Amino acid sequence: MDILGWSLIVLLFVVGMAGAIYPVLPGVLAIYAAFFVYGWFFSFGDFDWIFWTIQTLIVVVLFVADYAVSAWGVKRFGGTRASVIGSTIGIIAGPFVIPAFGLIIGPFAGAVIGELIAGKNVEQSLKAGWGALVGLFTSVVVKVILQAIMIILFILWLVF
Repeated sequence: MDILGWSLIVLLFVVGMAGAIYPVLPGVLAIYAAFFVYGWFFSFGDFDWIFWTIQTLIVVVLFVADYAVSAWGVKRFGGTRASVIGSTIGIIAGPFVIPAFGLIIGPFAGAVIGELIAGKNVEQSLKAGWGALVGLFTSVVVKVILQAIMIILFILWLVF
């Protein structure tokens, strides 16, 4: 049972980190679920309320930051609500429509199309698309760092 438990935990960590880059995967929720898998297979006694508070705060920050950082990128480059909505649709649909490059093309195209539909000119629309990419990459970096911190805290909590 130990091998199964640790295999599931590692698998959830891998899925979680992949989810930082590929938004269709559960990301931070997979990492958070790994803590429960550990508890069910081994012991919840290894984690006190401080551990759960820190991890839950990181999850909340990740959810808020994921949207806020992406929207910030679009807004910083002059985009409007239409490009934020378009880039969000693009980041979800892009990987399905264009499997190899949809993760990058989707948010860019979504923001550009959103701005064009809103009546903006091509130059403004392209700036908003660039902002969507900046926001996406910034968001990915933030997610990778915070999710890595979650995993490191988990390991440190078990060791110490």
